[in-house]
Amino acid sequence: MPDDVFDALANPVRRRLIELLAQGPRTAGDLAAQFSLSRPAVAEHLQVLRRTGLVRDEQVGRQRNYHLTGEPLAEVEAWLHPLERFWRARLRVLADVVENPEPEENS
Repeated sequence: MPDDVFDALANPVRRRLIELLAQGPRTAGDLAAQFSLSRPAVAEHLQVLRRTGLVRDEQVGRQRNYHLTGEPLAEVEAWLHPLERFWRARLRVLADVVENPEPEENS
């Protein structure tokens, strides 16, 4: 799996863009309006996502629509799947602690 996909996903703005696009295609202007960043800054993040294949764009008239592309995310999931048993076990331990707290001792 190319490291550039993980580099792209490491940025919180790009992760949020992916979350927004998971809801359906959006225009560049609509995406930019969701951030306190400038439109050019959001455009740079979208360009990174396009270069990694996580997002594709489509020109519709004067607007550019962005779509989430599933293939790189499927590759990430396939890479993470064998490691899932490690974090699942930790989550089970955490759930046990939260659901069954130790009784407080009387002082």
